[in-house]
Amino acid sequence: MEIEKITIEDIKNGYRYDEESERYVCNNCKKFYEAGEIYKFGDRLFEASKAIKIHIENEHGGSLKNILFGDNKYNSLTDNQKDLVWKIYSGMSDKEISQELGISPSTVRNQRFTLREKAKQAKIYLAIYEQAIDNKSNPEDVIVPVHSSATMVDDRYVVTEKEKDKILEAEFESLNPLKLKRFPGKEKKKIVILGKIAGQFDHGKKYSELEMNEIVKVIFHDYAVIRRYLIEYGFMDRTADGSAYWLK
Repeated sequence: MEIEKITIEDIKNGYRYDEESERYVCNNCKKFYEAGEIYKFGDRLFEASKAIKIHIENEHGGSLKNILFGDNKYNSLTDNQKDLVWKIYSGMSDKEISQELGISPSTVRNQRFTLREKAKQAKIYLAIYEQAIDNKSNPEDVIVPVHSSATMVDDRYVVTEKEKDKILEAEFESLNPLKLKRFPGKEKKKIVILGKIAGQFDHGKKYSELEMNEIVKVIFHDYAVIRRYLIEYGFMDRTADGSAYWLK
């Protein structure tokens, strides 16, 4: 999930509606439901807009649970704060929470206050960012979104759209079909190239090692190197025995 591309409401819902493809897409696993289609859960049938909600609840335990406890580098809450938030969401009173966690009711109230103040700060920051930076940046200077499962996010990921285009043009002999000239040593170039290659795979689909190799070797002869770096940089994941690969 690229947070830059979705709204707060989308994050809260756990899914987004993609107008171009006319699909409801899960933020977590990218499973989609096509508008106008009917889907079966148990012995009942549901239209796509309802089916995606059932999917979020059945597969991810609800949208809040996934946001709160999921593997998200942008969630800066401590484990104790996450536990507290979940108990509040579950309808427990301050007294009940304090008894279960072994803390005073005043400590629970102070945490509520701290979280509310953080929410206020976040709203002001977002308003400033959207007006002063997001809407005013030259398109060439826009920073390329960091993929949601990136590992060790640092200045390697600070690449503008203009820089990205230059790297792709320089390192690929063809973009359609995708043909890589060489796999560079510079980290920024690696990330841009790996992101482009990852786009050749479908979310929600699992690939055998043979299938993955066949896709990658068409792009670059040393498919084992590309496969390893796709895993290392968090674009893809695999089973422990390497029998299945998928986009994260």
